Amino acid sequence: MMELRSEVTALEEAVIHVKGEIDMNTSPKLRDLLKSSEAQRMKKVTVDLSGVTYMDSSGIATLVEMLQTLTAKKGRLILKAMKPEVKAVFEIAHLTEVFEIVD
Repeated sequence: MMELRSEVTALEEAVIHVKGEIDMNTSPKLRDLLKSSEAQRMKKVTVDLSGVTYMDSSGIATLVEMLQTLTAKKGRLILKAMKPEVKAVFEIAHLTEVFEIVD
């Protein structure tokens, strides 16, 4: 089960709060939100992962896709407040150098 909540915090800036597991069953819901017309207008998207307890490769693929979309329009994707077990997945895949990750 995954819960999503998004909020626009400033002009062209949004925060997406994710809670639960991001896996092959739930990542399409996150992908749909990230591809929504509102999200597509944003230049800066922060994904708050403080409530995420598990993420598999489909969740990572969804975030990589959003990173590519934002980078193409000179935007930023920030991943915020990862739990150690989620951050470990990014470290193993050598993605901590690819993504902007903040506490």
